Formats: sequence, C-alpha cells, structure tokens
Amino acid sequence: MVELMGNENSAPGTGSTASRAGEIRDFARSELFERTFQDGMDLVEETAAYLDGDGRRDSKLLSRSVALAYAAESMKLTTRLMQVASWLLVQRAVREGDMAPEAACEPRYRLNERKIEAEPSHPEMPIALVEYLVRAEKLHDRVLYLDKRMYLDDAPEPDANPVLSQMGLLEAAFRG
Repeated sequence: MVELMGNENSAPGTGSTASRAGEIRDFARSELFERTFQDGMDLVEETAAYLDGDGRRDSKLLSRSVALAYAAESMKLTTRLMQVASWLLVQRAVREGDMAPEAACEPRYRLNERKIEAEPSHPEMPIALVEYLVRAEKLHDRVLYLDKRMYLDDAPEPDANPVLSQMGLLEAAFRG
C-alpha cells in the first residue's frame, strides 16, 4: 500500500508543498486509488440503475409519507455519491496529468464530513435503497479518510507531555 503522507520523520499532513504534491501524485498512481476509484464508479452506476429501474417501481408502491421519505433519502444518496465521484475524478485527473497535484489541494476539492444518521428517515423504506445508503456511507467514510490523510493542513502542535510538566512542577516545588 502506498504511504499516504510524509516519511518516517514527518507527521501526516506536514511537509513542503513539493513533497505533498509528490505524495498526492504517488497515491493517484497507486493500486489503492485504482480499487477505490473502481468501487466508487461501480456504486454510482449500480445506484443510478436502481433509482431509474427497480427503485422507481418501488417508490410507486409506497404510501405518500414513505414516498416523500424515499425521495429525500434518494437525494441524499445521489448527492453523497456525486461528491465522492467528484473527489475520485480529481485524483484521476492528477494521475493522468490533467491537473497539478497542487491544484488538487485546493479547499474546493475537499470532501465534507457527513452527518451520521442511525437509520433511514422511515422504517418502511425499501431494503434495496437502505443497502445503497449503507454502501454509499461506507465509501464516503473511506474516501473521507483518504482525503484527510492526504490533504490535511499541518498537524497542530502536540500538547506538552503531562508527565514532564508534572516533573517540572515537582522539581520547582522541592528547589525552593
């Protein structure tokens, strides 16, 4: 697996722009990216086929309240998948030389956190839609993890070591 950020002497997200650009380029050429890209695009295609086919039929059989919930959930699903697909396409553009890795670092290409939801908005939601929602959430979380690892700004300074600070207080107390 490709190392996502830094080397053994640097924390994730730190380092020069040139080294970060190299790491982004390396990731875009990695097997991990290729698998993630394929998984993402496959899920986009499967979801679109479901929503245009069986999902459309399923939604027509629902009561009004469930149909409204279905519409809301399917919009969330397509929005989430389009955000992930956009991120993946940016990485592919870097791989193919259509975009500089430095440009891929821009905030407009970052993936947003998703709101964690325990369950779909209605208990009578078609199981196929629920399964696509779960798969999209897992993919989003996977890509968000990669996004944070690759594009996180410099890590904050670590807190002072609490043991050392207590030792310093003890030394000061016994000195004086």
